[in-house]
This record gives sequence, structure tokens and C-alpha cells, in this order.
Amino acid sequence: MTADQDNRGGAPLPAAQKELDGLTVWVVEDDPELLDLMLDDLQWRGAQARGLGSAEALYRALLHDRCDIVVLDVGLPGEDGYAVASHLRQAGDIGIVMLTGRGSAHDMAHGLTQGADVYLVKPLDLDVLAAGLLSLRRRLSAARPVMPPIMDAQQAWQLSSDGWTLQSPARQTLALTAMERGVLQLLFEASGEPVTRDRLIERITDTPWDFDPHRLDVLVHRLRARVRSATGLELPIRALRGQGYLLTA
Repeated sequence: MTADQDNRGGAPLPAAQKELDGLTVWVVEDDPELLDLMLDDLQWRGAQARGLGSAEALYRALLHDRCDIVVLDVGLPGEDGYAVASHLRQAGDIGIVMLTGRGSAHDMAHGLTQGADVYLVKPLDLDVLAAGLLSLRRRLSAARPVMPPIMDAQQAWQLSSDGWTLQSPARQTLALTAMERGVLQLLFEASGEPVTRDRLIERITDTPWDFDPHRLDVLVHRLRARVRSATGLELPIRALRGQGYLLTA
């Protein structure tokens, strides 16, 4: 079978079914059967597809990588899809497709107000999903700005002496929350060396034994997203698997 053949039946794959080539799509869905179905179809159509089971898993993934579009189930465990969509919309230019069994006009209006670009109702039609992704990719490509280059972290990014304000290379400032302040103080003090999760957690809470480490990942992701939204620059915090975090160039 050649690369242009349909791996489902051996027939030549029509060009229209490769319309998602090069598109990176992350699907956040806690139903494993539906998730597998969507991933299989998206990959078949040429997308680089990845599955995630919760909002927390999405936030952790965004610490390491970026995607073009998130397909987001509303009924997620923990933080629901509406809250995630609202956060992603504030954070940057990721496309958002909301997927839900709630098909009323009120639910649709709420989803679009929270930040969804496309609102699809279950049971899912995979052809409609693919068409929505293609349309959204065209809109994002036309609207996406050119980002300024990332500068050296230690020379360009500055933390105020009291730790409550972060200053970007372009001298833009961002007021920090108490937890964000604690994380950045440790990272700046480390001067380019990794800081363990345990040390970061001890800095931001009086009860580290009762603090879910996943909350740290969410905190760092949201901090980076706030910085990106406020300055147009990426705050160069790198997550190190099994170690912690590093502020680096």
C-alpha cells in the first residue's frame, strides 16, 4: 500500500482527505473510545493528533509543547471545558473547538462566549469536525501575528526587588500573584540552575504535604500564558521531566 492509499480500505486516498496535513490538533476527551475514534480519523486525514484526558493533562502538555487547535470536551473531570476554553482564549491564539452533548441555543451561546471558535454537538460527525478544523486553520493563519524574538532570560527578564512585578525585555510589566511571585523568586535566584518541584511547592504554600503537584504545573502554565498575553513574548521557563523547572535562555 502506498502513502496515497486509504489505510482503511486500500483505495487511493482522495486529496480532500489530506486537508489537515501539518495541522497539530490536541483532543481533550475523557471517553477513551471516542478519543481513539477521533485520533484515528484526524491522523488519517493528515493531522498530527494527540489525546489528553483532562484539563490538567492539557496544561502540563502546554508547558512542553504547542498545538494549533484544541478539541475540547465540555464534561471533563475536574476543571470543565467552559473554564478551560475561557483560560485558553485569554492565554493566546490557540484555536478552540468545543465538543458537547449540550445542544441548546443557551449552551452554544455560553460556549462561544467563553472562547470557543467552533461549537459541535454530540453525537459527533467526523466529517463536520474535519471541516470545522480546516475552516479554523484558515482563519488562524490569516490572523496570527508575527511574534518578537525571545531574548536571553537572565539579561532581559527582570523581577522587581520585592518580587511582585515581572518586567519583560521590552520593559512591559506584569503584576504577579503571591504564588507566581514565589515561583519566580526561586527561579531567578537559581541563576539558570534547575529548581525541584518540592522546593517550589515549599515556597508557595504553608502545607506542602497537602499540595497537589499538578497544581504547580497549572500555575506555571497560566503564568506563561499571562506573560504571553500581556507582552507578546514567551517567558522562558522550561519544565524538566523528573526534576522541576528551569529559567533559561
